[in-house]
Amino acid sequence: MTFVEDIERYRHELRVHCYRMLGSYDDAEDLVQETYLRAWRARDSFEGRSSLRAWLYRIATNACLDDVRRASRVLPHQLEPESLPAEALPARDDLPWLQPFPDVLLDRAEEPDAQVIRRETIELAFLTAIQQLPPRQRAVLIFRDVLGWSAKETADVLDLSVPAANSALQRARPVLREHLPVRRTEWSAAATAGEQALVAKYMAAFEAGDAAGLAALMHEDVRVSMPPYPFWYSGRDRAEQVFAANFAPGGPVNRGSWRFVAVGLNRQPAAAAYLRAPGDDRYRPFAVTVFRIEAGLVLEMTAFEGVDFALLGLPAYLASA
Repeated sequence: MTFVEDIERYRHELRVHCYRMLGSYDDAEDLVQETYLRAWRARDSFEGRSSLRAWLYRIATNACLDDVRRASRVLPHQLEPESLPAEALPARDDLPWLQPFPDVLLDRAEEPDAQVIRRETIELAFLTAIQQLPPRQRAVLIFRDVLGWSAKETADVLDLSVPAANSALQRARPVLREHLPVRRTEWSAAATAGEQALVAKYMAAFEAGDAAGLAALMHEDVRVSMPPYPFWYSGRDRAEQVFAANFAPGGPVNRGSWRFVAVGLNRQPAAAAYLRAPGDDRYRPFAVTVFRIEAGLVLEMTAFEGVDFALLGLPAYLASA
């Protein structure tokens, strides 16, 4: 097997690693390319004192640490007080928004240290919380608590002493817990049949323009956001108000203009929205909404514009019925 073939088999898991470090699918893809470029240039220096996998993780992590000193990835509720969409500022493409990761690509990246990419280590809540850590603490926590590496293995990869690696982990864990949802440990490991059924009801109610039906699927304190728009709002009554205004005659959301396809992002249930503009005979990609569901109701909805539907294995358009 050639050197290129040897390192290529780690591409998918390195992409997931870089994504956890950076909170951006696009940046992770770029940093994996940078990792492979650095590995190729340094191939003669690999002496086999560590595993090839550990060597690549070292290169990838250093590449991420070089990059991660830029602003951390965020979601709207971290930036400003809540406001209704009508009151919100225009889209902000200058902000480092958190990006989702398609499940179809996670399925190709089963890490040797875990049977599957577990939901609690890739969900949006985890990605948002881990972005609050300083870069090196973030790396230590990922190696120790996500990948299950030993303190010595982690220290070796990051050029730290074992006591320094342990100290970084002790500082990182309480910060992470502080920023994670209280009941996160009770979530299912993957989207359940009940969650998928709830998303199906959401898609049907949205296509029908049924604001009350949508609100009935939500917790009383549901939170809704749609990056790159900086607004966010919370509350079932407010959500129904927003949907009702959108569905009203003359509103921006016309009945019959939308079609949805169920997908998976970050091991969470999601719905890909296609919009048909007036005079168009096709429904075209618009946004993907990721759901956090608790106790059978939607607790959080994050709709991402600009997602590449091809990465999700979805068609470029849907034909009108």
